Amino acid sequence: MTPSRYDRQIILKEFGVSAQERLAKAKVLVVGAGGLGVPVLQYLNAMGVGHLAFMDADVVQESNLHRQVIYTEKQIGMPKVNAATAFLAAQNSHTKLEPLNFFLDSKNALATIARFDVVVDASDNFPTRYLVNDACVILKKPFIYGALHGFEGQLSVFNYNSGPTYRCLFPKVPKANEIPNCDTQGVLGILPGIVGNLQALECVKVLTGIGAVLAGKLLIFDALKQAYHTFEIPKQEKALHLDKLQSSYALDCRLTDATISTAQFKQLSELPTAIQIIDVRNPEEVAAQAYEGAVNIPLSVLENEIKKHPLQAEVYFLCQSGFRSAKAVELLQEQFPNKRMISVAGGINALFAHEY
Repeated sequence: MTPSRYDRQIILKEFGVSAQERLAKAKVLVVGAGGLGVPVLQYLNAMGVGHLAFMDADVVQESNLHRQVIYTEKQIGMPKVNAATAFLAAQNSHTKLEPLNFFLDSKNALATIARFDVVVDASDNFPTRYLVNDACVILKKPFIYGALHGFEGQLSVFNYNSGPTYRCLFPKVPKANEIPNCDTQGVLGILPGIVGNLQALECVKVLTGIGAVLAGKLLIFDALKQAYHTFEIPKQEKALHLDKLQSSYALDCRLTDATISTAQFKQLSELPTAIQIIDVRNPEEVAAQAYEGAVNIPLSVLENEIKKHPLQAEVYFLCQSGFRSAKAVELLQEQFPNKRMISVAGGINALFAHEY
């Protein structure tokens, strides 16, 4: 370690030499070298993480370049891990870099993750996210979660000091037709940089012990309003203990009627007969941009507060981007088996997209 290289963070009273030494001894695995993985790798490498492994079997594509900013036009077609290695080695020659040119699967996950102190999930798909979670639960490893959805980013630290896991938040893998991604929905170039940097920050906090780790909480960043919202993630006891991985994490491609498009929802809301709409956002989000006719019951209190409201045969759930409304449907379907619970895909962001 070159002391002068890290002077500006070592002189921080809360950080110091001891934290820098912990970084130097740390072994971190970053799953994915795309939009989220790139800023994570840049900053962990720059800050002095001693052993940095990164896993991805994709190649650089032109459509990556607006957000995956370490790659260049000349590297189109090159394996991402090779291009990333070239950048990171030039940035910090003291880091032990370990490029892994394959994808995580049920056969290699446990052996791979077991070698590292912390896992950063920078993947862009649900099967990998659930696989990372399950392997980390089995191996008792913390993992830093980040996700993107339209103009919204999400962040949390799961499985940290016996805290909630990803399955405490989302117990089941969603069906294939419920899942948007960057290819079909798009992503604003700067958003992965913001969320990825927040993931890197949480990783540094976990490794060094500084600050309060974002465990047991979900942070949601709304890029259009430059607003952050945080709510608690309750523990689900059955999600805290796993004995083995699933044999497959492939998506269930069967159709579901638990979601409705914004176009269909707008048509329904214009009918003379009033439909029942529950907005599960936090009160401050609703105050900033309300949806007429919706009753606000935040997701964090939904399971208890919903009992105070008479429910129609069909209930429509709304949030900022569709994540929390889908969670609401999942929470309540078993509680009210005779009601049809429906999430509005894309949420407020999609309903009011014409205003931006």
